[in-house]
Amino acid sequence: MLLINLAIIVVCLVVLIVGATFIVEGAARLARHLGVSELVIGLTVVAIGTSAPEFAVTIAAALRGQADISVSNVVGSNIFNLGFILGGVAAITAIHTSRRLVYRDGSILIGTTLLLLFFLRDLELQRWEGGVLFACLIVYVSYLIYQREAPEEEIPDGNFTWLDVPRLIVGIVMVVGGGHFLVDAAVNLARLAGVSEWAIGVTIIAAGTSMPELVTSLIAAIRGHEGLSIGNLIGSDLFNLLGVLGVAGLLQTHPMLIDRAGFSSVALLSGMVILVVVLMRTGWKLTRWEGLLLVGINIVRWYMDFTHGSR
Repeated sequence: MLLINLAIIVVCLVVLIVGATFIVEGAARLARHLGVSELVIGLTVVAIGTSAPEFAVTIAAALRGQADISVSNVVGSNIFNLGFILGGVAAITAIHTSRRLVYRDGSILIGTTLLLLFFLRDLELQRWEGGVLFACLIVYVSYLIYQREAPEEEIPDGNFTWLDVPRLIVGIVMVVGGGHFLVDAAVNLARLAGVSEWAIGVTIIAAGTSMPELVTSLIAAIRGHEGLSIGNLIGSDLFNLLGVLGVAGLLQTHPMLIDRAGFSSVALLSGMVILVVVLMRTGWKLTRWEGLLLVGINIVRWYMDFTHGSR
């Protein structure tokens, strides 16, 4: 059983890398063809596609009445996105930001996270609160489409052809499928080690469902598509909070009840989001040492979750 799960993880990582390459190449060409920036494509098409694992896991858990898994998966994924992924990518290669990204998208991410923190103050997510979150997502995406942000000077990745659309779709299917089986294998290993359900949700499942964002953003940054890289992460976090939790809340006939540890994780996420936006503003880039700082914070958070969550 142990060897089988380890083999599945290795195969899934290969599938994720190949699929992410398809996504980056297809998305970059699509952005150029539509006359919009890679940041907008990253915030919308790529972000929604790579967030599909979080959506599937969270909705399935919500329908089974496992609110802790639903909320912890989203919160854990967002912390993982900002800590390990954004921090890790920045530690490898500094990421340049922009006024629009910081003041528009960063401010919206801060406001959204604080709104969720306010909604969960009573350790419940009401159905109407889920509706508010989802409505905010519709408004945000509509604004991005209406604004049609002009493309910036970016490194070309070839000319757009009609094959790039199915290539992008195949890439998303590969990273979603690879992420799904990766999560299953990782959860099996964690349960064999005696880790609790909340700890599994906020760490293993959250990390596994964030694998599409990780490989996509890393490959995008390495290829010089910084807007696509950071847009994917910010957009995924927004889609997780507004879309995934919004739909999960709307599907419930009764309020989603969470553990107090869940509220603490949302509070930690709020602090992480504010820190990331501040770091993006300083010098208009995320430096390598700032990336290492974010990774370090996430390592400490993981250690605490495992320490308090182990049986």
